[in-house]
Amino acid sequence: MTGKLYGLGLGPGDPELITLKAHRIIRSVPVIAYPAPDTGESFARRIAAPYLIPEQIEVPILVPMRVERFPAQEIYTKAADEIGAHLDAGRDVAVLCEGDPFFYGSFMYLFERLAHHYPTEVVPGVSSIMASASALGRPLAARNDVLSVLPGPLSDDRIKAGIDAAGAVAIIKLGRHFARIRALIDTMGLTTHAAYAERVSLAEQRVMPLADVAEDAAPYFSMILIYKGGEAWHPALATSNGPTS
Repeated sequence: MTGKLYGLGLGPGDPELITLKAHRIIRSVPVIAYPAPDTGESFARRIAAPYLIPEQIEVPILVPMRVERFPAQEIYTKAADEIGAHLDAGRDVAVLCEGDPFFYGSFMYLFERLAHHYPTEVVPGVSSIMASASALGRPLAARNDVLSVLPGPLSDDRIKAGIDAAGAVAIIKLGRHFARIRALIDTMGLTTHAAYAERVSLAEQRVMPLADVAEDAAPYFSMILIYKGGEAWHPALATSNGPTS
């Protein structure tokens, strides 16, 4: 009998947005694995920290956080080997994932290496896109709107085509691409329909009209939401969805 592999979605950051199912599994498994930068704390572990127990074995998966490419395949193969050793010994392993495991999540790389060999269950999590719409106090999409999710590193032509084809848009992975994307949205005449959300559900959350953002770059945990089908977004509609304690 081998152990069981879990991919646990933890949501956008607020520990209270972890599902009851993910909470139950976190409290019951003997081994916890999570992505971690080579410097600083793991965001996934930070979310789950209130629910971890001292007896658990922790397996950090060190992923360099830098612009240049790194040997990702080697990193995930090494992590899969380490997790597989625990599973072979009959220990269940929960891999902690920010947001949702299968929505731009790194868990998919472990899944493709391990799921064919061990019983596996993926527990969905609250997406940061849904959390951002809630924090902004504005619908994400309605009726027959087409919602497009566009990664910031795409070219201007591909982003413009995606925006043109959709009624609602979420642009993620902004980072150093932020100024370029904001300029594109401005030339398309959609700035008044665009809002910016950063570190949603955390104490340092910021939400505002896109036009009010002063910086030329954005952190990794940020996005732009555009909704063409309604009135221009107003900051008075925003809600406070950060942690309450």
